[in-house]
Amino acid sequence: MLAYFTRSTVRLLDRLAAKILPPDASPQHQRTGRRGEEDAYFYLRKRGYVMVARNFRSPRRHGEIDLIGWDKDVLCFIEVKTRTTRDVKPAEAAVDRDKQRDLAAVAREYLRRIPRSCQWRFDVLSVYYVSQPSQPQFELFQDAFPVS
Repeated sequence: MLAYFTRSTVRLLDRLAAKILPPDASPQHQRTGRRGEEDAYFYLRKRGYVMVARNFRSPRRHGEIDLIGWDKDVLCFIEVKTRTTRDVKPAEAAVDRDKQRDLAAVAREYLRRIPRSCQWRFDVLSVYYVSQPSQPQFELFQDAFPVS
């Protein structure tokens, strides 16, 4: 119930901001990506993840980690990929070797900040706004690629 209230409040504030603030001049694909990350955050919380960071960047490494959260006793670095169609290729296919290498480097920087060693993994969450744009479809790939 609390999650529903929080999500409803965030959506209401988004609608208010759209009416009050100047229009967002960023490209449509960036707005879609931000919306996907927002919906992914609430989806993962509903699945029991305890979220601890969003859009984590390191000054020493290239790239960012979209979401970081605990799935029980495993720390998860989550890459969110959002698409409006399934026609070309699956969203998760965009997490290629170069992207995996960048994510791993930023994750190591994050791990240096926590005091104890823990289990960790990389998850990829594909978000699709296809048939009903207001109702995203999610595909979660836990332990999506090996940790090296």
